Amino acid sequence: MNLKLSTLAILLGLGTALPQIYGLMKPAAFASAVRGFPRSIPWGCALMLLGTGWFLYNLSQESISDFAAYKNVLFAGFAAVGIASCIYVQDFLAVRGLAVVLMLLAKLMVDTGRPHLPETPLVLVIQTWAYVLVICGIWFTISPWRLRSLLEWGTANETRITVGCGVRLLFGLFVAVLGLTKF
Repeated sequence: MNLKLSTLAILLGLGTALPQIYGLMKPAAFASAVRGFPRSIPWGCALMLLGTGWFLYNLSQESISDFAAYKNVLFAGFAAVGIASCIYVQDFLAVRGLAVVLMLLAKLMVDTGRPHLPETPLVLVIQTWAYVLVICGIWFTISPWRLRSLLEWGTANETRITVGCGVRLLFGLFVAVLGLTKF
């Protein structure tokens, strides 16, 4: 996937910042929506299918000759696992789907930022964020109930919601401004 670093930074920044405005304006509704996310089947299916499709796209772009003979089998197997997960592994499916998408997003962030590392050290903001997403993706895949616990803690009272949304809003705007000015 060819994406300019500036475009990626703007999309990531706004994608992070915009939901936080809702959290600052309607903390109770935000908390309710966030707490319902980990066990949401619709979100789970959407994220798992998005992750499966994105992974299959990445696989189609690979030119590994060792697996060329098995590429179609791999495609069918990975597609079957992604679809079967939506049917048979519905417990914390949203968290598992989010974990897959986070790791694929991190790959995109690292691949997009790598060529720009000599240009500005601010690329390390995107790169570091990507590695944090990888760690979160691995952690939430292994123990998806941890995200539920983290979300419950973060939405336990209005102060936590306001502070959390404020910090994420500022970070998202910072990344978007980097995309507009530095990248």
